[in-house]
Amino acid sequence: MAITSAIANSFKQEVLVEAHNLTNGADSIKLALFTSSATMGAGTTAYGTGQESSGTNYSGGGAALTNVTPALSGSTAVVDFADLTFGTATVTARGCLIYNSTNSNKAICAIDFGGEKTSTAGDFTVVFPSATATGAIIRLA
Repeated sequence: MAITSAIANSFKQEVLVEAHNLTNGADSIKLALFTSSATMGAGTTAYGTGQESSGTNYSGGGAALTNVTPALSGSTAVVDFADLTFGTATVTARGCLIYNSTNSNKAICAIDFGGEKTSTAGDFTVVFPSATATGAIIRLA
């Protein structure tokens, strides 16, 4: 089993039929943490609870992303999010899934952290890169 960082193929098609509105406050975009037993990648179509991380101060389904700001960086569409912190959490995750909880929990992208990340009664923070054509976590060229 593995997590592969990728924009969900279903998301690419769904964007063309207005299935997702990533503008802050339009659709609820969430991030859920997953263990190394999870299998996710470009073929993931929706959030599910199988192999989701669990622990103190981490709730199933994850948490909402804020400051969702779609923009253009040159000719590339990018999305930026505020960093997400699960405070005073005891949790381990290998990766995460960003998904649209407003629209049937449809997958947007899977992210592999490159290894197990753990917090023990501390902050577990997912830091997002800057919204540039080469750095944004979600970018469509």
